[in-house]
Amino acid sequence: MTPIHEDAYLLVLEKPNGLLSVPGRGPDKQDCLSKRVQALYPDALIVHRLDQDTSGLLIMARGIEAQRRLSKLFEIRQVQKRYVAVVAGQPERTQAQVPTDEQGWRSIDGPIWLDWERRPLHIIHPNGKASRSHWRTLQTGDQASLIELEPVTGRTHQLRVHLQSIGHPMLGDSLYAPPDIQALSPRLLLHAQELAFVHPFTDQALAFQAPVNWSAMAPFSTTGH
Repeated sequence: MTPIHEDAYLLVLEKPNGLLSVPGRGPDKQDCLSKRVQALYPDALIVHRLDQDTSGLLIMARGIEAQRRLSKLFEIRQVQKRYVAVVAGQPERTQAQVPTDEQGWRSIDGPIWLDWERRPLHIIHPNGKASRSHWRTLQTGDQASLIELEPVTGRTHQLRVHLQSIGHPMLGDSLYAPPDIQALSPRLLLHAQELAFVHPFTDQALAFQAPVNWSAMAPFSTTGH
């Protein structure tokens, strides 16, 4: 797996849809991005993850000290992550009462809780961990909308749960979309498109993009990501 950025301290990679970030349980879930990368870069260590069904940009550290520094950047929210997704319906219309900032972003606040009886499903629950996501519409169609997302917190399945919670699940989502919405795409239409952060060793400002050619109009996705 060829990084889109490589230096002595970190790697930036583009994970394909359907590949685990780290090994799962069982012999059939050992193939993953971290193992593929470690076969080429033995010092590579995981810093954050993407869901198996999510594609896009992911950082790996090279060595323990790099992992510590990069993890700290995520902890103090100094890594800007921006996603794109295709969701059912028209959230711009149904959420019109939610105020926007000067750049057109709206927020979803909903504490996220693991539903133990139905795991790995997560739900909005008063006892969950505080979670916030920003979103704005890029394009609106009859059936779906193309939106841009910025997670403020980093909970498991956060963006998927938050969009489902306002009535606009993501197309192709096998966990959170009803069958008719899931059937609109052969894959989950969620992609980590941009990453930006200050290099924890050189102080250089870094920004990476991995755009996809998605649309709010059928067939929605025209790339192999």
